[in-house]
Amino acid sequence: MIPSDALDRVDPELRGALAAYLALQPDESGVPVSERIAAFRARFALFAKPFLAQPTVQKRIIPGPAEAPELVVFVINAGTPGANRPAILHMHGGGFIVGSAEASVADLQVQAAALDCVIVSVEYRLAPETPHPGALEDNHAALVWLHRQAEALGVDPARIAVQGESAGGGHAAMLALAARDRGEAPIIFQSLTYPMLDDRTGATRDPAAHIGALLWTRDLNRIGWGALLGYPPGGDGGPAPGRALDLKGLPPAFIGVGDIDLFVEENLAFAARLVEAGVPVELIVAPGAPHGFQALNPDAGVSRRFRLAHINALARALGRPELDAPPPVPPLGDPG
Repeated sequence: MIPSDALDRVDPELRGALAAYLALQPDESGVPVSERIAAFRARFALFAKPFLAQPTVQKRIIPGPAEAPELVVFVINAGTPGANRPAILHMHGGGFIVGSAEASVADLQVQAAALDCVIVSVEYRLAPETPHPGALEDNHAALVWLHRQAEALGVDPARIAVQGESAGGGHAAMLALAARDRGEAPIIFQSLTYPMLDDRTGATRDPAAHIGALLWTRDLNRIGWGALLGYPPGGDGGPAPGRALDLKGLPPAFIGVGDIDLFVEENLAFAARLVEAGVPVELIVAPGAPHGFQALNPDAGVSRRFRLAHINALARALGRPELDAPPPVPPLGDPG
């Protein structure tokens, strides 16, 4: 149940769009999880954006993990061989259970143009059809492919970052840990936007009542993590980055989250542990911002400030000039 003062805590520029969105959401109490996931996927697909005219987009089929299907990736703004530009491997959001790489391409085209870099977005396998470690292995296979194809794509293999938002941020953090441990395909930076890092949140650890009351809730978090893990979340152990025992040797990180996002406490805890491990961290906490707030009103002041901090953190990591203003956000239904 949404606390009566929940909307009062939301930034005023976000409040109208959020109220309108919440008014359209069906009551799914008592609906089986499988049906909720199917309905969630259908709603999520409505937020897909058409590709822009530029930069270029290539849909590629690449080798998947051992004994697994081939992977689809979208290569955005590929350069000429030997161009030696930085690159980002992107993992989309969606609670581990919904979303697609294709739906994120238009936003990534804007980012690639702003940073003059190559971006590769991975169509990793979703849960519950593919539980952990399927998506992690997909993402690692894409990272290895990006390293091996660096020359052909015009990429500098010494300047490859990973990024993701929400569940994609969780996947990016998992991948950073795996890349460190396996030593096959190094990365220089991890960009984590309100990342989904700890299966205990909403299961065995409950934030304050006003945190996570809107959009991505405790209930949805249990569904997402349960689908990925294949067992109820919050127990002993597991692959969640927030549970990793050793964070030493990870690449520098950007972590951005809203102060009423369900993930704010786990994000703050992860940032603190990175600092303790000697990993440089830039942490941004946006006031009055629930989960996914940028999509509610991209032109709101809190969204623009957040977006500028994020793009400039990437610019510094990739050796690109910082921006004076955030890049635009392609609207829904705009073909560019």
